[in-house]
Amino acid sequence: MFAVLTGAGLSAAAGLNAYIPFLIVGLLARFTGVIDLPGGWQWIESWWALGIGAVLLISELVLDKIPVVDSINDVAGTVIRPATGGLVAAATQSASALDHSSFLRDHEWIAFVGGLVVAGVVHAGKSSARPAVNLGTAGFGAPVVSTVEDVSSLGLSLIAVFVPALVVVALVVLAWALWAWARRMRGFARRRRDAEHVT
Repeated sequence: MFAVLTGAGLSAAAGLNAYIPFLIVGLLARFTGVIDLPGGWQWIESWWALGIGAVLLISELVLDKIPVVDSINDVAGTVIRPATGGLVAAATQSASALDHSSFLRDHEWIAFVGGLVVAGVVHAGKSSARPAVNLGTAGFGAPVVSTVEDVSSLGLSLIAVFVPALVVVALVVLAWALWAWARRMRGFARRRRDAEHVT
């Protein structure tokens, strides 16, 4: 059960920012005993994977805070974020020593598909809310919302690894926050359009 929660939390975090959970898994596997990746997944903790992940994270942190560019970045993320969600879910569920489940280790594809779906749903919520944020705030909300997403991805990744029992609560809070924020920004955008039509 804990392995499933860890995978779900990391996948949701990847839906917000693909590279944060990837790097957390890789760094913890390389420098600590918290995550012990099995043979087929040890490439995640290699120097080249960590280096590429770090470069991509820096570009994501910059591009996602620029209005319009953030929406283009989200188009690329439509493939990258769900794929990364599936990858980190499969890797960590295979590595879990908590569940002692050979089924999870023998059927990594189930974790990959589950992670793909979870990250895809979160990504869809993020990418559909962002245009409303940009329109509703004339672009000024993009860096704020992006920073909140990055911090949420980091927090969710750490919860998933260190306190997996709290993942369900974190996912409920994340779903509510995405829904509430998107609804509020759509309301702002609608009022702004109405005001422009009046003038």
